[in-house]
Amino acid sequence: MKSSKAVTLAGFVLMAALSGVRPLDASEKARESAVPVRIAAVEHSGSVSPRLRFSGIAQASRRATLSFQVSGSLSERAVTLGQSVQAGDVLARLYNPGLAPAKASAKARLQELETRLDQSQREWRRASRLRQTGAVSEQSLEQLASSRDSLAAMVTTAEADFAQASQLLGESVLQAPFAGRVVALLVEPDEFVTVGQPVVKLAAPEHREVEIHVPAYLLQQVAVGQTVPVWMVQQPQAPALSGQVLEIAQAGAERGQLHPVLVALPNGEAGPGVGESLEVGLSPRVAGSLTVPLLAVMGSAQSTSVFRVEDEPVGDGAVKQRIQKVPIVLHRILGERVVVSGDSLAAGDRVVYSGLTRLTDGDRVRVLK
Repeated sequence: MKSSKAVTLAGFVLMAALSGVRPLDASEKARESAVPVRIAAVEHSGSVSPRLRFSGIAQASRRATLSFQVSGSLSERAVTLGQSVQAGDVLARLYNPGLAPAKASAKARLQELETRLDQSQREWRRASRLRQTGAVSEQSLEQLASSRDSLAAMVTTAEADFAQASQLLGESVLQAPFAGRVVALLVEPDEFVTVGQPVVKLAAPEHREVEIHVPAYLLQQVAVGQTVPVWMVQQPQAPALSGQVLEIAQAGAERGQLHPVLVALPNGEAGPGVGESLEVGLSPRVAGSLTVPLLAVMGSAQSTSVFRVEDEPVGDGAVKQRIQKVPIVLHRILGERVVVSGDSLAAGDRVVYSGLTRLTDGDRVRVLK
């Protein structure tokens, strides 16, 4: 009997001791279990951010699309595709049946008026001498002078008409404005050509350039004459070439618009050929900025944030690691990182970039090496 009572009393004592301990529910167990994650440090970008690359196509610095200033049919094409030409060489000829007769008519009209003007001047000089003897009245002399001046004005007009007709006839011959190479023939012989219609494309490949398009914020960080690296896409192992910024566009009012920047390429055989794909490197300056991995950023309808890892002492020198949700503001993407700002974020903080989908604010984590 005494033995059974002792056992029963011990059971009551044990139950009483256990009655003060509350078991963890499922949500708390999940919260206390450490989630494996990978972390990265918040970095201070310094004065220069990682280099960005912008693509473009090498093109000749001096190029022109040539056209006639008169209409007609293409009677002669004196060059072939890829042919080298010198300044003044004839590229093509145009036939317009009205140009030559118009020049001849203007020339004949000019000669007629010049003859009449010469006759009028002789008559006026003769009348001037007779006026001194009283044989010719003052009124007659004035009439002769007026006729002479009128003919002189008509001669000036005829000279302009003849020059215009000669110019139009000369425009029927298309000449090379500079030495280069024919890169495109856009009209076939005997085709009708309108005024201003492109006929031949000419380029001087000795000097080359590339045009890239960059965001507006980079325009203030690029200067004319600045040296920038240029890579040839077809030769990824080749060292970067040195390009020089020639022209920079002005920022436009349209949001998100890209703006052209022109870069001169090195000359000679070592430089890229016309039509070759290139990449130009620019290093935007972002002073005093914090950067985090792009994968660490979480976005929602309410805010943008990151999970910062914090150490939590648990006694005996042991430390647990928990996460805290920290709101941030995004500024711009720099390669695989993003420039951010936040009142609670500082350089050296650790943020989670892998395993985000299994985390909520305050969870324990286990950092994977």
